[in-house]
Amino acid sequence: MTDDVTDVTDLYQEFGDDRLPSGQRETTAFPVLSKGSTPDWDPETWEFTVTGAVDEELTFSWEEFRDLPSETQRQDFHCVTGWSKFDCEFTGVPFTELAERAGLDDDVCHVLFSALDGYTTDLPLEDCMREEVLFTWAFDGEELPADHGGPLRVVTPHKYAYKGAKWVDGVEFLTEPELGYWERRGYSETANPWEEERYS
Repeated sequence: MTDDVTDVTDLYQEFGDDRLPSGQRETTAFPVLSKGSTPDWDPETWEFTVTGAVDEELTFSWEEFRDLPSETQRQDFHCVTGWSKFDCEFTGVPFTELAERAGLDDDVCHVLFSALDGYTTDLPLEDCMREEVLFTWAFDGEELPADHGGPLRVVTPHKYAYKGAKWVDGVEFLTEPELGYWERRGYSETANPWEEERYS
């Protein structure tokens, strides 16, 4: 654990009485779960895009994205399959940094995340405009492993982890909701671990 880190593990107090949500079990492991195989990527050609109902659409190379202001947070991680890992240290760019750079239209209400493997997931804007939502490239001080979503994944410690896209390569700001990959297959659109919102 490093010293220069913001601890947000107390966010559960906003949602419930216990740090470990009902129906979850704590683990020290970090299991790997994905919808398919790990995609390849090339740092020379990788791009991250910010599109949709914004004042200015943005495109970043890998080097440009890594140059954006970043921070390290200590977070908890809750998987919809029933396990939680406490005290994960993630380093990356706050969601709010990109939203502010792009400038959002007044009628933006949702955000669709896209990924290198074709995965998508949707969250209400208010659930993204939180300090804990990061585009992260490092886990516990090391490069984020490919099977955990490297080079870049979203972390959403107030939601089940399927709301945090692995291998994320873009965000689209929407004026109405759009179901993502797992949401179209019956998973909860809200995904609140403390309410056990696993399925629609």
